[in-house]
Amino acid sequence: MDIVDNIARPAAAAAVLFLDHDGQVLIVEPTYKPRWEIPGGEVEKGETPREACTRVLHHQLRLDLPPGPLLVVDWAPLVREERVRFVFDGGTLTEAQLDRIELAPDVLTSWAFLSPDELFVMMEPRSVRRVLAAIDTRRTGVPAYLESGLPAD
Repeated sequence: MDIVDNIARPAAAAAVLFLDHDGQVLIVEPTYKPRWEIPGGEVEKGETPREACTRVLHHQLRLDLPPGPLLVVDWAPLVREERVRFVFDGGTLTEAQLDRIELAPDVLTSWAFLSPDELFVMMEPRSVRRVLAAIDTRRTGVPAYLESGLPAD
């Protein structure tokens, strides 16, 4: 076996954490899977995670907002592949920005704001842990490194 065959080549995904003025989290309902997520998507070949966020936010929500600072990196191995997930800070959305949201019907059905305590109802536990770590990073200013949604330290 060649040493190159042994090198991890995980897929990457990037998402953005948006809050409202009450500290609730913006989540979206994808058409292609049963659980809700924060806005985001796959990083395409030749694209940085930050560029992916900009592209995906425009496509999914028609929001042209640059992502802010990195909040979380999560090593998220799945049954069929390994994945690195990046979460960036989107800040607090204004009423004017919310009024401009236009869902891409090919990928999203709806959107909502939920309190951090309610996220477990709509999202996978690992995704919720990632979002909660991102919220904590906004408070502390210290980015989080996770493995499967859990602190690696």
